[in-house]
Amino acid sequence: MIGFLLKRAGLSLVTLWLLSVLVFAGAQLLPGNIGRAMLGPFADERAVEVLNHEMGTDRPVLVQYADWISRFAVGDMGNSYAYRAPVAPFLLTGLLNSAKLALVAFLLVVPLGILGGIVAALNLGRPIDRVLTIVGLSATIVPEFVSGIVLILIFGVWLQWLPISATWPVGSGFATQVYHLLLPSIPLVLILFGYIARMTRAGMVEALDSDYTRTAILKGLPRRTVIWRHVLRNALLPTISVVATQTAYLIGGLVIIETLFHYQGIGGLIFTAASKKDFPMLQAGVLTVGAIFTLASLSADLLYGLLNPRIRVGGRE
Repeated sequence: MIGFLLKRAGLSLVTLWLLSVLVFAGAQLLPGNIGRAMLGPFADERAVEVLNHEMGTDRPVLVQYADWISRFAVGDMGNSYAYRAPVAPFLLTGLLNSAKLALVAFLLVVPLGILGGIVAALNLGRPIDRVLTIVGLSATIVPEFVSGIVLILIFGVWLQWLPISATWPVGSGFATQVYHLLLPSIPLVLILFGYIARMTRAGMVEALDSDYTRTAILKGLPRRTVIWRHVLRNALLPTISVVATQTAYLIGGLVIIETLFHYQGIGGLIFTAASKKDFPMLQAGVLTVGAIFTLASLSADLLYGLLNPRIRVGGRE
């Protein structure tokens, strides 16, 4: 098991390094001059050059990358060009806000997705299976901004059941915060429900058709016991990977939702940093999301290995 984890951890570190290279290169390729963007189009050229020199953006690209990644590795994310302040507090606040929204969506979509997949598999070929499959696939292909606008019109404007802004008043309690996050979480639930339900359904169908399931049934075990003890344990293994990757998406892929619902999360922070050419904020934000995605995938591998010993054996080989 230790060798399995070390192999996965090594691959994760390589992935993060490659991501850091891509993020840094992408930031360098963005058009425009940083000093000019900060001082404005009418600023003196000498002042722009001095500002670029102070920020170190006139140094060779490899020197800039080495300086940035070495500081990032020890927790120093640098200073924001736009806010003239350390990046870390802004990033931590945005990450916390995105985590709250992601948690609400996660607690809604995972039970619903798994339950939908189980019900569909147990009713394979019947109308309820077709309905759940079609609804899940249809919801998956609808972009978040489309479903978000429709939900705002229905529940926020016409029925006025839910607030159209995800930003709650200062000092609000837990219940009020959840109330403001319900509407923006629904488009995420619609997007992810189909993925989770489809993977759960496929795993359930395969497990129900397996030899060990037939053996358990022939032994006379009750159907509920067979499903709970024998089918679900194996059927949910593929779902674990899907849930892990979608959890990372819930943290970092919220740019559209956060913009649509006026929510200050890490997705909106990355978008603002890109538009303002705030490279330290942009690079730190994207790399942080990448680290979260990698940790989620590593956790899925760990849980997958614990539930399925054959994975651990394959890892040692």
